[in-house]
Amino acid sequence: MPKYLIQATYTADGLKGVLQDGGTGRRQAVERMAESVGGRVEQMYFTFGETDTYVIVDLPSNAASAAVGLTISASGAVRTKTAVLLTPEEIDDAARMEVAYRAPGA
Repeated sequence: MPKYLIQATYTADGLKGVLQDGGTGRRQAVERMAESVGGRVEQMYFTFGETDTYVIVDLPSNAASAAVGLTISASGAVRTKTAVLLTPEEIDDAARMEVAYRAPGA
């Protein structure tokens, strides 16, 4: 199953929700969200700084990841960035592929 890294930053309203729900309450909400599209949360961490949480999640497809991102962002309580995580073996597969490409101006 594809693995994703979701970086989330709470808005002021989102932070009020964290204060109300606590960290474990937010983790439970994120777990339910992932399960609702056929995925699972591998890890979730709260952090200091610009990004408030990092979540590593297994989701069945890019479409499921997009649905999660759209739904989270539409809430207005959280801004997210999502990265697809690749294993070293997937990079090996990519490195072996032949790609037809011409650089601009070449």
